[in-house]
Formats: sequence, structure tokens, C-alpha cells
Amino acid sequence: MQMPTSPHTIDWLPQLDEDRPAYLALADSIARDLSTGRLNAGDKLPSQRLLAERLQLNFSTIARGYREAQSRGLIRTRVGSGTEVLAQADSHSARAQRRDLSDRSMNQAPESDNPVLQARLKDIWNDVGEEFRALMRYQSSTGSAEDKAAALRWVARRGIEARSDQVLVTPGTHAAMLAILRTTTRPGDTVVCENITYPGIRGLCKLLDLQLRGLGDDNEGPNPTELDAWASKERVSVFYTNPDVRNPTAQTISSRRRAELVDVCRRHDIAIIEDDAYGFLPSDAPSTFAMLAPELVYYIAGLSKCLGAGLRVSYRIRPPEQSGSAIDNQLKTTNVMVSPLTTRLATRWIETGVSDEILHQIRSESIQRQQLAREILPTGSFDAHPEAFHCWVRVPAPWTRHRLVDWMRGHALGAVSSDAFVMHGQAPEAFRLCLGGAASRHQAKSALEFLSDALDNPPAS
Repeated sequence: MQMPTSPHTIDWLPQLDEDRPAYLALADSIARDLSTGRLNAGDKLPSQRLLAERLQLNFSTIARGYREAQSRGLIRTRVGSGTEVLAQADSHSARAQRRDLSDRSMNQAPESDNPVLQARLKDIWNDVGEEFRALMRYQSSTGSAEDKAAALRWVARRGIEARSDQVLVTPGTHAAMLAILRTTTRPGDTVVCENITYPGIRGLCKLLDLQLRGLGDDNEGPNPTELDAWASKERVSVFYTNPDVRNPTAQTISSRRRAELVDVCRRHDIAIIEDDAYGFLPSDAPSTFAMLAPELVYYIAGLSKCLGAGLRVSYRIRPPEQSGSAIDNQLKTTNVMVSPLTTRLATRWIETGVSDEILHQIRSESIQRQQLAREILPTGSFDAHPEAFHCWVRVPAPWTRHRLVDWMRGHALGAVSSDAFVMHGQAPEAFRLCLGGAASRHQAKSALEFLSDALDNPPAS
């Protein structure tokens, strides 16, 4: 059977085992044909769409098969060059696969390959290395004076003014949240949050024997009337919120709704934990809760989403009149100290201004990828913010969220079912799609095309 070919594409048609799923059978055929000499290193395979037409299979099935073959080190795809056959179990490709150890269930910023920025980052890394011996010693459990100055400089871009003694440098947002909850609640207290939100709060509340209540919301944010009702019948100690480009729905709480929620918290003396993980991404984010009610808010600025997850550094700003000693002691007991190596690296990035370049690169690349999503995915199928790197994708029948997330497995973009984010009640047919991480823009485009084809060609009911 002959197939039309381009000047650089071989005349090849796979022989698929009918007892195997088609995408696995395609990868198996590539491996088998390599071993028999029917395929050779350097051969260019037909395009995914052309192969789908000739085999009368969905494009998404062929794309998944090529992805499976790539994960085995059998082929590689390059922008503008098509899909090339490698020597069987190509060692370089296999090493590249092992190096990509990223957890795709986590929401990660796109990685920049800008050579000028990479050179600056390497220079700073080398500078920090000169301090290696000192940084391998025990340090202050709350951060050095230089680290706190960098923290204040960083949060100032969100309009927050604070004193140095209000700042605590912590080993990630989880550590800060755990210390705050331990000092502001008692077992049996209630914590209230958005019903669809960052799942870390659920694990922390379970650990501390706290009741967790989720609020319904509308286009402006969580319902303040529901918050008031819970506070009237239970001992609500904390309102937790992830207000800007919310994880996972990508919504942002409006300024009016923030004021309404603050009013309820003031009347019931409820502390607010503001997890501002994504607030640095939008160029037009609303005023923080910490600016509206500094006396109530424990503000946390994690660096994972706006600079790099590997840093594991976050900055906590406590209310100005609250004593910080209890939280400081909690963190010292559970963590001893934040890593001096990574904290020094973050501080140098902020001091030199390279942090601004990193944030700019993340924002710029996110804009490009969101544009791809708007061009490729069906209109109205997802919610997103144009400067962020995740989408909230609604799943149409007869697809289910679990089946579609499983269908996306193995592609460069991480998909996580809505079940992970719902505090109580039925999870909606939706999932969070991360457009960043280790995936290149080309890989992101391929994965979005794969998803679009699946949405356009649903399985039988």
C-alpha cells in the first residue's frame, strides 16, 4: 500500500496489532520495523494527519502513538523538520526522558530558553557558589536581613508596605500556611475557603483536625453571605483564599467582592490567609486583601509560580499588630530553617532585577500559549486568564473528566481532574490544564491539537 510522500518523508505504513490499543500498536510497529530494518535511523515518518487519514483513525490516536514512541526513545519531533526515526532506544533521547522529572500534576510556569536570561542566571548561580561555605552553615530560622529586604522589595510590586519584623522567609507556602493555622486555630475550629480551590488547604486542615467548609461562588468570587452564615453557627477562625487567577478555575475575585468578604471577616474576627501564588502574573491584578485589611491578613507570596518551583521559598507578611513569635517558633520547630542556598539565590535574583526578567518571560510566554489555546480549543470550552499558564477545561458529554484526563496522559501538558480541587459535593466535569512546565511551545501546541481533536470526536456514548 503506497502513501503520498513529501520529498523528505519515507513511504511507510504501520502494521497494527488489532489486539492492542491503536496508539500502543502504532508505537509497537515503529519499534518492530526498526528491529527488522524496515525503518532506519534518520527516516522521516509521515505527518500525523496524513497517517490518520490513511489508517482511518482519529488524529488524537496517531498523536498519542507518536508520543508513546517518543517516550520510548524511538522517534523525535522537531519544529519544521517533522518526525524523525532514531536509532532504537536512542541513548540521548532516553537520557532526556530521564532528566525530565517534573511532576505534571503540579501547575508549573513555562520555562524560558532566552539565551541572555539564561546567561544572567548562570552568572548569578556562579556568584552564589562563591559563598558556598558560608551558605552550608545553619542560618537564622526567619531569614537574614538581606533576605527580608528582598522580600519587602518583592511584595511592594503588589502594593504592600510592611516592616522588616513582619516578614518571615519560609521554605514554601505550605510551611507558612501550616505555621499560621497552628497558631490561629484550635482542633475542631472551622476554616472556610472557596469550594473549588487549591487542595493543599484540605490536607493541612485534616492534619490539624480542623473543619473545612467550601463556599459557593459566582462570577465575582465566593459568597460572603455563606461565609457569614458559617461564622454565625460555627467557630470560624480562618478564611483561606487564593484570590488572583485562582487555582484551578483561573477566576479572580472582584474588588467589590473582596470588600464584602473583608466586612464579614471583620465582624466575626476571622483571620484571612491570602495565598497570592498567582497574583504577580497579571499586569492588572486587583488590590490584595492585605491592602484592604492589613490587621486581619496573613499574606503569603510564594515564588513557585512567578519565579521557579525549585526555589521552595515564600515570604509571609503578618498583621502589623500581631506578634510573630508563635509562628516563628512553629516554623523553627518543624523546619529548623529555610535552605540558605535557595534563599540566597532568590535574594540575588531580586537584588539584581533578574527576577523581573524571569517574571516578564513567564508572562510573555503564557500570553503566547493562551493565544494558542484560544485558536485551537473549541470556543467556550475553557476559562483562563490571558497572562497565566493554566486553563479550566469543561468536559462535554459523552466524555467524562476521568476518561479525558487519562486520554491526555503521556502528553507534555499536565491535566488534573476537578476531583482534586473540590472541598465537598459533586465535582464538575472539568479539569485543570497546565500550559507550562517543561513543555516547549511546540509540544504545547501539539497537546492542544490532540485535546481539540478529542473534544471534536467524542467516544461513543
